[in-house]
Amino acid sequence: MARAIERIEQDIAALQEAIRAIAIELQSAYASYLNTLGLAVRKQLILASYHLCTQGYPENFLHLSLNQRQQLQQAIRKLGQLAAEQLLIYLTSEESGEDEVDEMDEGDEMDEVDEEIIPSSSSLFLDTSNSQYLTANTSDPIELAKWQQKLEEVAQEILKKLSHDANLLLQKAGVLPKKLPEPILAAAAAASEASAEVMPGPPNLLNLVIEIENEQQSEDSGLTQIMAINLRLGEIEFADVTLSSDRKRIRSILVQLNKLGREYKKRYKEKAIAEAEAAWRASWFE
Repeated sequence: MARAIERIEQDIAALQEAIRAIAIELQSAYASYLNTLGLAVRKQLILASYHLCTQGYPENFLHLSLNQRQQLQQAIRKLGQLAAEQLLIYLTSEESGEDEVDEMDEGDEMDEVDEEIIPSSSSLFLDTSNSQYLTANTSDPIELAKWQQKLEEVAQEILKKLSHDANLLLQKAGVLPKKLPEPILAAAAAASEASAEVMPGPPNLLNLVIEIENEQQSEDSGLTQIMAINLRLGEIEFADVTLSSDRKRIRSILVQLNKLGREYKKRYKEKAIAEAEAAWRASWFE
């Protein structure tokens, strides 16, 4: 015989209250994490660009004038700043304010940088029209878990797009070879962390060996080694003590959430059994 439905509902209500508390803690942890991640991403983007310009393609960088170098460095800083803002937009912004933020970033922020070396503004931002999916139903552990997973996916996507845009910027400035096709730059940005771990060298850079064929004379084709930016979350976290600490806090909260989620599912099943038994008794007659 199942327990009384009223008692089960009381247990569910208590679990929902505990899950709401977990949700608040998780959102707070992610606010801290994403803020720190934004700062770390800007730093690592600059370091990766420095290594690429001074070790990967020093001759190409030296061919730039002083003004061109300064424009490139400023554009790299702006890309990092925009990415940091995007990370927080997905966590804290309401839909009503997102368009204003995007317009300000694409206009006021970019006016100071030569438009000739900046990738098209449409590539700098992810689509924020689906941000409502990041609003968690804080009393439902399943919805909260989906919210957390979506947030992680967004962070990875921002790093991927930032890597891609930074490579395009460096190519347009004349540092990365002009002959590199767009699919190669996209592949560099999308390279998995697992494949990058075995590659020696500075963090957040990817060494690729590709075959580029001459359009006029195929016999001139050959293997070419290139270096490209590939920002990886694991390496960024490893290099920042605060970010690593925030990640540990998030993992600890998720352990609690998983435990409550199992109990929540158990109680709902118990409630369904009790209701089914009550319905059986209500409809049964000799």
